Amino acid sequence: MTTIESSIRQIDYPQQAVYNMLSDLNNISKVKDKLPEDKIKDLQFDSDSITVSSPMGAVTMVIVDREEPKMIKFETKQSPVPFNFWVQVLPVTPTTSKMKLTIKAELNAFIAGMVKKPLQEGIEKIADALQAIKYE
Repeated sequence: MTTIESSIRQIDYPQQAVYNMLSDLNNISKVKDKLPEDKIKDLQFDSDSITVSSPMGAVTMVIVDREEPKMIKFETKQSPVPFNFWVQVLPVTPTTSKMKLTIKAELNAFIAGMVKKPLQEGIEKIADALQAIKYE
């Protein structure tokens, strides 16, 4: 099992506000204009799933677990490489929180060596985007 984690990010909004926004994927419509169009292609979503095109094909993730207000777990429904993805949100103060993203995938050593660095860079870019959202 290969585990890739983002750096821990400070979010200047309360834990519950961050959870509320991220646990309903329909909220992507509020931030869609901030997503890099050259990186996010053919984006489709509803409250529990998201699909995007990747260089290796379509990737669909569905929310399989919500632990309000601290965790949202995704699992791939369609992907060249099956993986799980967690968003963890913990309170720091009543008005701020911190977030960490984690990907776990079954990769053999050869594939892991090829994709670990791009996945690490990708998870940090996702964390950058989630850190920039206005959770209001």
